Amino acid sequence: MDTQFHVLAVDDSIIDRKLIERLLKTSSYQVTVVDSGSKALEFLEVREVGVNLIITDYSMPEMTGYDLLRKIKGSSYLKDIPVIIMSSENVPSRINRCLEEGAEEFFLKPVQQSDVNRIKPHLMREKLNSLKRKAMVECISPDKTRKYSNNNLCSIFLQNICE
Repeated sequence: MDTQFHVLAVDDSIIDRKLIERLLKTSSYQVTVVDSGSKALEFLEVREVGVNLIITDYSMPEMTGYDLLRKIKGSSYLKDIPVIIMSSENVPSRINRCLEEGAEEFFLKPVQQSDVNRIKPHLMREKLNSLKRKAMVECISPDKTRKYSNNNLCSIFLQNICE
């Protein structure tokens, strides 16, 4: 893998944290594990290292995975990070609520390697969106305008991504 993607795994169960960490590392992801939603938010706020995806347990004390999802999707800074919810309880209304709120996937525990294999498309989409945002900022920043004024590369790019 050219770029090692960074996944933040959130689960209050040490056994489940170890399992998801092992599965993600086996797939060559950089993994940070925390045991609560509040620690996940602290990590996301103070770290300069970018997180490409968050996978969180649904049922945790203090802050559920659903609450964490809502906080992430409600943040202008964090909202573009894909979130996957996992739970040992197969409750259709809970699954639908999480997906409607912006979760990319809902995995049933125990998480398997086949579940982890479904993460990569979300990471690739996040990476592409991140590159588009960066390119757009490059194209429209005032000091770059002169550099690009003699060619239409940026205007073509902006036209294509804004459609």
